[in-house]
Amino acid sequence: MNTWNRIGIIAAVLLLAAAAPADASEDDAMQNLNEWAAARAGSEWSGRAELWVDPSGNEGETSDATLQVGNDRMTYTWVYKGTPHSGELTWADDGLRWHDSWHQPEGVALTPVAAHGALLAAEYSYPAGTGPDWHWRIKLSQRPDDTLVLQMTNIAPWGEEARAVRMVLREDD
Repeated sequence: MNTWNRIGIIAAVLLLAAAAPADASEDDAMQNLNEWAAARAGSEWSGRAELWVDPSGNEGETSDATLQVGNDRMTYTWVYKGTPHSGELTWADDGLRWHDSWHQPEGVALTPVAAHGALLAAEYSYPAGTGPDWHWRIKLSQRPDDTLVLQMTNIAPWGEEARAVRMVLREDD
């Protein structure tokens, strides 16, 4: 293949890529979350929480869990070794925030992750010793059977993901 053919192929690929629709934006993601929460404000959910503290990720601790939905927040509860814990996700025009009595007692700002296929995906980075920052991702999904899943994932600087928390909840009657 000569140079002009290569240049033509590259140009065609670039033109097609430029014409392709962009991924969902952070604004779209927040709009979807706002609409979902508004339709379910005041709802209460209950189920099971799984917490993985085993470094190999093979053994999880389980407990009862609850979640309440508001127009601009979700609060949840869970238990670890007999001690109750709680957390909250809030959102407003100035962004997303999260805190959890065990994982993150001081509230942190989250960055939405666009085009994630869930109701919400957001993350933040945190220092872990003297090396590169780690990341924590929170994802809220609703399965086709209306089960709600709140997942939290710890992400190493080299990209390996480790499950940290999963709550599987059904809406209370």
